[in-house]
Amino acid sequence: MADDDKKDEQELSEDEKLAAEWEAAMEESGDDGDREDEWAAAMAEAGESEDDDVQAAPMEEFGQDSSLAKGGGQAPDIDVILDIPVTISMEVGNTQIPIRNLLQLNQGSVIELDRLAGEPLDVLVNGTLIAHGEVVMVNEKFGIRLTDVISPGERIKRLQK
Repeated sequence: MADDDKKDEQELSEDEKLAAEWEAAMEESGDDGDREDEWAAAMAEAGESEDDDVQAAPMEEFGQDSSLAKGGGQAPDIDVILDIPVTISMEVGNTQIPIRNLLQLNQGSVIELDRLAGEPLDVLVNGTLIAHGEVVMVNEKFGIRLTDVISPGERIKRLQK
């Protein structure tokens, strides 16, 4: 308990030293607190003039009878986003291994994944799961056939987790 009191006294004395240094620096700079009075006067003056000149801005209310709500307005222009590039990746599976085992991997090593053979792959767009699919060969290139597309509502639920 006595050690804690000594620490508090040392910290307090350091704070006091710092406060004294700031006070001395302020006196050297010639700032004797007049700025606070100037600010207070300016704020009081601004407060007096604002009361006379302030007027409420008219607000337009949007109700249910809006033409956009009825579908009568312009639809959003989807062409704006059609050229934005996204990254699509397919995930066969994943696993976690200690760095010790990672450093021991070499050509021919086999890493066991968390998926069973024949299980659908995950299709990710910018890291977000959007579908499941199976690997196919098209003209000697790999492809993926979508077997299940995640609904937008389900995607939003997964993002919120």
